[in-house]
Amino acid sequence: MIPRLETQRLVLRAPRLADFEPYAAFFASERARWEDGPLSRSEAWREFATATGCWTLRGFGAFSVEEKATGRYLGEVGLYQPDHFPEPEIGWILVEEAEGRGIAYEAAVAVRDWAYQSLGLRTLVCYIAPGNLRSIRLAERLGARRDPEASDCDATSQVWRHRQLETVR
Repeated sequence: MIPRLETQRLVLRAPRLADFEPYAAFFASERARWEDGPLSRSEAWREFATATGCWTLRGFGAFSVEEKATGRYLGEVGLYQPDHFPEPEIGWILVEEAEGRGIAYEAAVAVRDWAYQSLGLRTLVCYIAPGNLRSIRLAERLGARRDPEASDCDATSQVWRHRQLETVR
């Protein structure tokens, strides 16, 4: 069962079919360049289904981020570990109108804390392309530091390691 997490402004919940339209629009845009995009609708569907399917296969996955005040879908934040990821990653994508409002930070803190407390994970990573400065800044704000010794998921990303559970709070 996919848990429901709440923050001051957000509900993090199970993905719904209705979330796919804004998700596909994100992946069709140039904004998806850091997520191997832009993608066709069918490629976006595979990504959406894969992220959702991780809940069954791994016991964690992507949460859809919904704004409490409006019920609007704002993106997804969650834990990802496809077969080629050496360890679980905390990651995020946001629709354009959600950027610059602290949404990704607020959601990522909730997911990170849930992963440490409920799943017993001790650390998380982010795999970030060197040019993705917004994600690098967010990882740093979350307390992550570059880990050049860690195994990467591909040859083009940097590994950013989040602090261990004992040092988060």
